[in-house]
Amino acid sequence: MTSTILHPMAWTNERLCLSENTGLKKALLKMIVVENGNSAKSNNISSDFLTNRNLPTHDNMSLLKFFAINALELSAPASPVLLQQNNPTNIVTPGWLQLSGHPESIAPAANGIVRKRVTGPTDSEIIAYQALTADSCASKIIPKYIGHREINGESYIELQDLLHGFKEPSVMDIKMGCRTFLESEVTNKTLRPDLYKKMILVDPEAPTEEEHKAQAVTKLRYMLFREQMSSSQTKGFRIEAMKIKGSSPITDLKTIKSDTEVRQLVGKFLQKRRSVTKELVKRLKNMRALIEKSDYFRSHEVVGSSVFIVYDDHHVGAWMIDFAKNKVLPEGIQVDHRKPWIPGNCEEGLLHGMDELIKVCEGIYEDSK
Repeated sequence: MTSTILHPMAWTNERLCLSENTGLKKALLKMIVVENGNSAKSNNISSDFLTNRNLPTHDNMSLLKFFAINALELSAPASPVLLQQNNPTNIVTPGWLQLSGHPESIAPAANGIVRKRVTGPTDSEIIAYQALTADSCASKIIPKYIGHREINGESYIELQDLLHGFKEPSVMDIKMGCRTFLESEVTNKTLRPDLYKKMILVDPEAPTEEEHKAQAVTKLRYMLFREQMSSSQTKGFRIEAMKIKGSSPITDLKTIKSDTEVRQLVGKFLQKRRSVTKELVKRLKNMRALIEKSDYFRSHEVVGSSVFIVYDDHHVGAWMIDFAKNKVLPEGIQVDHRKPWIPGNCEEGLLHGMDELIKVCEGIYEDSK
């Protein structure tokens, strides 16, 4: 039997080290090392059924910890980095893994807390987490917010782990919404050659005749093109990355678009495990109901948020993460998070994406009979 994890959990004591390779200093995360191969003691956060559970093995956990930290990264756009795992004897293990994120701004702290650098006490992430934590519904579907700290002149937000207590988990990061960019990001109508080059690298036929002639596109045009390349525009979600137990993370998924492709990928992630799929559907429906009841979600535009899913042989968990782009709705504007986006209406399609994600998982559950 599997059980649904409804509460966030605590970070283990691991250390992030920057690469010293020439040309990569201060740019790459080189390795994640568990000190002396020992897990840290848990903090005082209540999570009864996880008490005294063994952590995954060193090699698996170092990779998965980075993946979780990466998923909790709240800044965008993300840039590729290389992760090289290290074993307890300091012999570099073969193979490199390319992931996205800004690991140079993230560092674990003592007592199982992860710190992520922010701009200051008025940073949008801090404001979002404070408001979400104060909301009786929203607080049940997000990572535990520890607080804000100033250390050596730097500001940090502190969050809890979403992986501690799982053994060799499978994880998936799903970007929610039909629109994952702020309206303020695309108001500039300047034609940009750099975005044109990015567009033709993906699809040389995508630009119009006029755009080919100008060899430039606006940011709005490029952002809409990017959404259309994935399932974001139609389903209201796209799969950003996933890792299945025993395999390497997969991050090149942004062109997964059709119903068949999405269903096959989610099905591959769930591995025909009916109990896991059933618990996941239950959790997603609970999350949807809480979002619909939440005063916070009723009064905010929620752009670029994600659903982070974790499961192992015994437990299933899912949370909402990524709130840096959340905005209070202008006076007189109401959203239901399902209507199509029209510039100015602040709709982003969060709940439309939840509806569609639940349908996909329900279909997979029915097919597994």
